[in-house]
Amino acid sequence: MTRTHKKVRYSPEGKRNELTPTSAARGVEDALKILEGRWKLMILFHLFGGNVLRFSDLGRAIPSISQKMLIQQLRQMATDGIVCRIVHHQIPPKVEYRLTKWGQALCPVLDALLKWVALRERMSDPANGLLQRGRSERPSARAVRQESVPPRPP
Repeated sequence: MTRTHKKVRYSPEGKRNELTPTSAARGVEDALKILEGRWKLMILFHLFGGNVLRFSDLGRAIPSISQKMLIQQLRQMATDGIVCRIVHHQIPPKVEYRLTKWGQALCPVLDALLKWVALRERMSDPANGLLQRGRSERPSARAVRQESVPPRPP
């Protein structure tokens, strides 16, 4: 028996594109577009840890979301490859959702974001003395106005 194709032992690895500030920013923007949406992060946090939830369970877990919005967000996440939609053909229909491996890989990323936010809160604490002006390093409009007014003559 002869083979019709050659066996490829090692496929050559192409050149890796070096990241530039522009390409890095574009990549992060693309990632954030996947996660944009009012309810996507809430859905993600309910599905982390290997949870498999039915549509109705997700609706109960997030009571302020409408069914239409939940369907839209889940379908977008399934299209993007974050969520796996499992349809059980029975009556009544049963649909379950779980994170894909790629979706589960978001857990450490979001954990790092939470740590980053906590770091900002610690840095803005006046006791630390790192960012003494509160939430931003810019002075308030009132402080600028007070600094720019010349003192009155006595």
